[in-house]
Order: sequence, then structure tokens, then C-alpha cells
Amino acid sequence: MRCPFCGNVDTQVKDSRPAEDNVAIRRRRFCPACGGRFTTYERVQLRDLVVVKTSGRREDFDRTKLERSIRIAMQKRPIDPERIDQMISGIVRRLESLGDTDIPSKVIGEIVMEALARIDTVAYVRFASVYKNFQAADDFDKFVSELRPGVVEE
Repeated sequence: MRCPFCGNVDTQVKDSRPAEDNVAIRRRRFCPACGGRFTTYERVQLRDLVVVKTSGRREDFDRTKLERSIRIAMQKRPIDPERIDQMISGIVRRLESLGDTDIPSKVIGEIVMEALARIDTVAYVRFASVYKNFQAADDFDKFVSELRPGVVEE
């Protein structure tokens, strides 16, 4: 593993341990050339996934892109970061287990919304506002009213 500080290719692993609910390995590394310390994560990738956009465009699945969008929705919410990592790993495992390497972006969005709804309602609404392309406050009102079906509006 190349050192991110000096570029040295001979770094040493100082510590390895399971991470993200035993679906990844966290490695603490040390660079003997510059003395820098850094962490890497190793994950199993069952198959190469391709995201099929609504426009028909295809792009390789990017876990970091998924993670970034979920973390934005979860920003400033009282959710343990470890719980978020577990949720992301669960989503990726579910996508890999669908059996097909081509996954429509709509399927990914629905799976993410399902997972967010179970963890945090505010993050769910935040993600939905981008995913469903809300244009006005009325879109939020309609969506939130669907979350609370027993409430009668006056």
C-alpha cells in the first residue's frame, strides 16, 4: 500500500481488526520512510456492479458515492457512525445479492430510502427530497403527510 504522505510503496501493517460488523478489515499502517500513520479498509466485492441511470447511461457502482449521499442525509442526526457504516454495508450486500450486475438507479434509491426510513425519519425525508426531486414546499407537505396516514388535516 502506497503511503498517502510521501508515496513510499513499502508501508507496514501495525494492526488489523474486523470492522463494520465483520464485513471489512481495518488496517493501521505505518510508513518507515516518513513516519506517517494511516488507516485502510479492505472489503469483499462479490461482483462488479453497474448502475443504469434513468437516462440509460451506465456507470460503475461507487460505494463512496452511495456513502456520501447517505452521510449528507444523516448530517447532524443523533445516529452512531458505526450504525451508518453497517447500514451502508447492508445496502451494498443487498445490491450484490440481487443476482444481476446491472442495477437500475431507481432500485438503489428505493433500497436506500427503505433503510433510512427504518433508522431516522428526518434523514429519510432529506434523502427523499433529493431522490424524488422536490420542487416546492408543497412536495414536502405531501410526502410528510403520507408518512403520517392517521393525521387529519384541518
